[in-house]
Amino acid sequence: MRNYFGENKPSEDFSGRSLRGGVVSLAARAVNALVQVASVIVLARLLSPEDYGLVGMVSAIIGIVPLLIDLGTRDAVIQQPHITQGEVSTLFWMTFALGGVFAGLVAASGPLIAGFYGEPRLVVVAAVSSLSLFGMSLSYQHQALMRRAMMYRDLAMIDIIGNVVATGIAIAMAFRGWAYWSLVIRPVIVSVVTTFCVWWKCRWLPGRPAFTKGVKEMLKFGLHWIGFSGIDFAGKFGDRIAIGYASGALGLGYYQKACLAYDNCLDLMTTPLHTVAAVGLSKLRDNLEELWRSWSKALSTLAFFAMPAFGILAVTSRDVVVLALGQKWAPASILLSVLALRGIPHVIDRTVGWLHTAAGRADRFMRWGLISTIAQLVALFAGLPFGTMGVACSYVVCTYILFLPAIAYSGAPFGIGVKKVLQVIGPQMIGALAATALGFLLRNTVFAETPMVLRTIYLVASYSVVYLLIVVGLFGVRTPLQVGRSVLRSYAT
Repeated sequence: MRNYFGENKPSEDFSGRSLRGGVVSLAARAVNALVQVASVIVLARLLSPEDYGLVGMVSAIIGIVPLLIDLGTRDAVIQQPHITQGEVSTLFWMTFALGGVFAGLVAASGPLIAGFYGEPRLVVVAAVSSLSLFGMSLSYQHQALMRRAMMYRDLAMIDIIGNVVATGIAIAMAFRGWAYWSLVIRPVIVSVVTTFCVWWKCRWLPGRPAFTKGVKEMLKFGLHWIGFSGIDFAGKFGDRIAIGYASGALGLGYYQKACLAYDNCLDLMTTPLHTVAAVGLSKLRDNLEELWRSWSKALSTLAFFAMPAFGILAVTSRDVVVLALGQKWAPASILLSVLALRGIPHVIDRTVGWLHTAAGRADRFMRWGLISTIAQLVALFAGLPFGTMGVACSYVVCTYILFLPAIAYSGAPFGIGVKKVLQVIGPQMIGALAATALGFLLRNTVFAETPMVLRTIYLVASYSVVYLLIVVGLFGVRTPLQVGRSVLRSYAT
């Protein structure tokens, strides 16, 4: 229990553990991404766009519920300097009770959701989907303790196991003709497997609750975090609700598939690093010089590898999606090509939680979430008259406007402003945008008549060369490469 409830300070080989933890988390996400890609390819050929649209109608409305059950306590636990078993027990029983309450409310709301969309099948879909909420509530505090103890490898394995088991069952159901039910049951299986595994690995058992001052502080932090998450969810999923209402299951199905591919790529590159960075920077809050060094290295490395990944996705998605999923998904491939342009700045925007958590300022996080969501809703209603493509284009513009103010606002408590952010990620962004522009030019001229497979290979190769020439050759950015070599050496020895 000492690892879970000890002093939240840097330990021996802290930098190495953080670096390896980030790599392990990213590797787990990469494995999950491969599983996800395989499942998408198989399921997209077995299921119809309407099947995805039906499930998307429910998830767009109830997707905020897991965040409400969590109460932001997982992030509150990892940033607290001191914590006791009684305090975590209190949080456990609260999230457990909320899980039961919200599961019942979601199941009961099925007729309302079905009435909103005019789709009777959603009554039972909502009821079955609610089962995953109860399972999630049982695992949240165990996950928080494992994160606090920097047990990244174990968490990564649990994530992979849950994803593989659920994906296998979903594919089997689709083969047997269960249609959209194979998509509905997947998150339920993930929650069950994840809960079993974290309880098996983290042998802490909740006991008598203790309502201490620390619990009140964590709940205050968590409620501000939930405030941000709820506001952010409205901005993130408002488009799917509006499109589903205006265009029906088919139109939402194409948009949902493009967003699913985009969100998976974004999560792959940012979500695993959030926990590692938030834990690490929280331990360095009293050492601003080391915090700045660690933050800038992590952000520079993320930008170096993630920005060109989205640029490549933008210039190749029209071919890759059709090759992988079939011609029936061509409308989704065009939407993904546009949305991928958003990813270049979005990977930076999604790191604001690192600094807000380290500073213990979830209240600032919530305020920025309100500003961001208002801007996204304005973008949504500006683009909605022009259909799904109009919404996608509006979101791209909105993200480019907001990402620098977002990261500068999160860094204000540590003296990090726009100038420092640009010093860290400016060359990578210039290189990514320039290579993307050239990639679109080559696709529509030199490689216009080239077969899709060869065209994809040529575009990836040319993009990579141009990006490296600009970022490494012209601007001399080499720290991310040094980080990569350091990681490889640490695992080779």
